[in-house]
Amino acid sequence: MRKLIIIFLISFTTVGFSQELNCNLVVNAQQTGQENVQVFKTLERQLNEFVNNTQWTNKIYKPQERIDCSMVINVSNYNSDVFQATIQVQSSRPVFNSTYSTPVYNFNDKHFTFRYLEFENLVYNANQFESNLVSVLAYHVFMILGLDADTFELNGGDPYFQQAQTINNYSQQGNFKGWKLEDGQQSRFVLIDNILSQTFKEFRTVMYHYHRDGLDVMANNEKQGKEAIADVFEDLRTMNNRRPNSFLMRVFFDAKANEILDIFSGGPKVNITEIKDILNRVAPTHASKWREINF
Repeated sequence: MRKLIIIFLISFTTVGFSQELNCNLVVNAQQTGQENVQVFKTLERQLNEFVNNTQWTNKIYKPQERIDCSMVINVSNYNSDVFQATIQVQSSRPVFNSTYSTPVYNFNDKHFTFRYLEFENLVYNANQFESNLVSVLAYHVFMILGLDADTFELNGGDPYFQQAQTINNYSQQGNFKGWKLEDGQQSRFVLIDNILSQTFKEFRTVMYHYHRDGLDVMANNEKQGKEAIADVFEDLRTMNNRRPNSFLMRVFFDAKANEILDIFSGGPKVNITEIKDILNRVAPTHASKWREINF
């Protein structure tokens, strides 16, 4: 009997610490004019449970190791069981030896139409399409996992990105937008296709060196960390020369522009002239921020 209790406790502990995400998911239905309808509250509660309680990988995470993230679903139209919405997804990860969390993923997914009946079961299947609601959430979960892993280990996100691509492929059968090339240049299809493409291989190298050689070093040696971050801009320039104005460049700077401004606007001096030149070339839409780097 005692052995059974011990086995039960071990199993419970493993399950309790297996979930990977600490996600705050919000359903905002103000645009519908029906934000007080109970179905939106039920949907929000179910999605929080689904994202946070599903075991997405075989890795064991302690509570303090879970990835902090958020998903905000803005519903613009609701009719019977059909929802038209967008979803803003963000994630961050802690910087070593500091209380600072750095933004890693910041993506506004504009293609998010789904069907949902109140209290319906939400089931994730790694190899089979269940619903567009489940597929979109699962896709972004694996993007969060992949990008987070890439910041700790060079190309560490491979298995998660491959699963995101699998989800993208089997979800095309649902005939919802965002999963195919013809759905535009800022879709889920384009995002995962570009991340796994050799054409944009520098993106993942940058994600690793920016975080591990740059941010994680700054607590002990701020100048060395800043210089390492400056070095990764050369890789971004190489990628931009090969494919100017790429979607991945926008994805990177949507997450990092404000942080880069803060990093190079104080602390030990580095050569900002060349840094600003590269930034203006690879991310001209943030030129107003780069002008503020002035010492």
